[in-house]
Amino acid sequence: MLPYIAARRDVTIGELARVFGVSEETIRDDLEVLPYCGLPPYTPDRLMGVVIAGDMVSLSFAEYFSRPLRLTPAEGFALVAAGHALLAVPGADPGGPLASGLAKLEDALGAHKVLDVALPELDHLGELRSAAEVHERVEIDYYSSGRDAQSTREIDPYGVISLRGQWYLKAFCHQAVGDRLFRVDRIRSIKRTGRNFEPPPDVTPPDNVFHASPEDTRVTVDLPASARWVAESFPVESVEERPGRVVVTLVVAARPWLERVLLAVGPGAKVKTPKEWRSVAAEAATRVLSRYDNQS
Repeated sequence: MLPYIAARRDVTIGELARVFGVSEETIRDDLEVLPYCGLPPYTPDRLMGVVIAGDMVSLSFAEYFSRPLRLTPAEGFALVAAGHALLAVPGADPGGPLASGLAKLEDALGAHKVLDVALPELDHLGELRSAAEVHERVEIDYYSSGRDAQSTREIDPYGVISLRGQWYLKAFCHQAVGDRLFRVDRIRSIKRTGRNFEPPPDVTPPDNVFHASPEDTRVTVDLPASARWVAESFPVESVEERPGRVVVTLVVAARPWLERVLLAVGPGAKVKTPKEWRSVAAEAATRVLSRYDNQS
C-alpha cells in the first residue's frame, strides 16, 4: 500500500479501500500503525509519517528512505522472486509501482526477463471464478474443518478473494440461508447447475475470515504461558495475563475445532467455563488413543 500512496502523492481512504479490496476501517487501522514503524532509537527522523486530512492520505518518509538501498545479488534475486510471486496473484497490477520497481531491480542485476515465477492454481479456482462472473449457481462438496464434516450444498458464488494466505469463495449458501466464506482448498468437487442468480448490489469483500455471532459458544480456557499463541492465532474476546499462565475466552462455533486446539496445547490447557465443556479435551484424547488401540 505504501508504494501505491507514494506514487500518487495524495489518495483517498475510499480509493485505497477499493484498490486493495478491504474496508475503509481496515485502511485507517493499518495507517494508524505506520507512525510506529522505523529504526532504533525511534526518534522522529527514524520513523515514517502519515497525514490523514479528512479522507486524504499523504506520507512523509524517514530519512533513511532517501538513501539508495544496497542489496547483495542473493538478496536482489530473492526480492525479485518474491515480487514476481505477488504479481502472479490474480488482480495484481502488472503496470503498477511494484512491476516498475522490479524491472529496475532486474536491470541492475542483469536479470531482465530471465526469471519466471509460476504459482500453481488450486483445483476449482478457475471454475469458481467463471461461475461467479456469469452469476451461475453451483453445487459443491465441502469439508468444514471447524465441524469436521463434509456436506453437499448449493451456493451462489459472488467472487474469489485472498485472505491470510488462503483463497476463499464468498457466496450465498442455500443450506445455511446466508452469506458464507468457503476455503477453496476444502472444496472437494464442483458441479455447474446451469441456473443463474441475481447477485446483491452491495457485495463487499470481507476483511476477516471469521465473524463471531451471538449463537457461538464462549469458552474460557486457562493456558500455560507457552500456549499464548492461541490468543494470537484465533478469535478471542478477552485475554488475562497471570504468572506463568494466560486465560483466554475463545469464540467457538463448533466443538471439533476446540478439540483440536486443546489437543495441540496438551494437558496444560484447562477449560474453566462453561462447566459442560470441561471434559472436551479428555474426551477427545480418549477417542484418539482408542484408535491406536484398535490398530494394535
